Amino acid sequence: MKLKVSHQIRFIVTTSLLVFLKAISSQPFFAGENALNPRLQYALNTPGEGFEEVFSPDLAAEFEKRHQSFLNRFPDSRWTVNSSKPLRDGRQTVEVHVTGKHQSGEQSFLMEAKQRLAFRMNGQWITSKEIISEQSILRSGKGLVPITLQIPDEVLTGSRYDVDVIFDQPLGDAIVAGGMTSITSKDVENQISPGIELSPVFSGGLFKSVNAPYKPGYQRWAIFLVHPDGLITVSKKVRIVSVSDELSP
Repeated sequence: MKLKVSHQIRFIVTTSLLVFLKAISSQPFFAGENALNPRLQYALNTPGEGFEEVFSPDLAAEFEKRHQSFLNRFPDSRWTVNSSKPLRDGRQTVEVHVTGKHQSGEQSFLMEAKQRLAFRMNGQWITSKEIISEQSILRSGKGLVPITLQIPDEVLTGSRYDVDVIFDQPLGDAIVAGGMTSITSKDVENQISPGIELSPVFSGGLFKSVNAPYKPGYQRWAIFLVHPDGLITVSKKVRIVSVSDELSP
């Protein structure tokens, strides 16, 4: 059975960019490492912050529109910020975690996302930004089935790695189906819903061994699970690097 994962994937795609956009909506938190985390966290959790202090007017207007769209879907989102190791090229990084809920009629959605963000600044302006790694989980249903993701954030070019999604509780007699597929950056940008082939799940989760590309960049995965207690959609971005020093410890 092949299934189009429409609104679930779109929620996650929207979340992926906007976590960062809101994070950089107030310039003063870049004043130093000690000030970054609390100020960034404050900016993330304070609605109504403008973007004109950081971006050019056209970019600020675009980001404000996207941010409002995100808040309309997850109005009670909460962010936490933690320090992260700088990259070899000198860019500073932080890890941002966000949770939120969305109600559509009688259907409830719980969203969790984690990103590692890298950036450069030139004076008061953001000159470059990049999401180094990210993962998002969207659950629906009364059970909010707990899962564990065992998917690396970074791997070497040409290496083989595992993409595993594990149910934290025994399946018992539950009938579960699931599937995964790779998606492109263009799919993400255009919010194209991937078609995912679903198969019965018997071993407590989905397990797949995959090959990393031979060129540095990113590999993205979309995963869908159907459980009697609810639906689960996962989005994961894996960074592909050519030098082992760039792998996180």
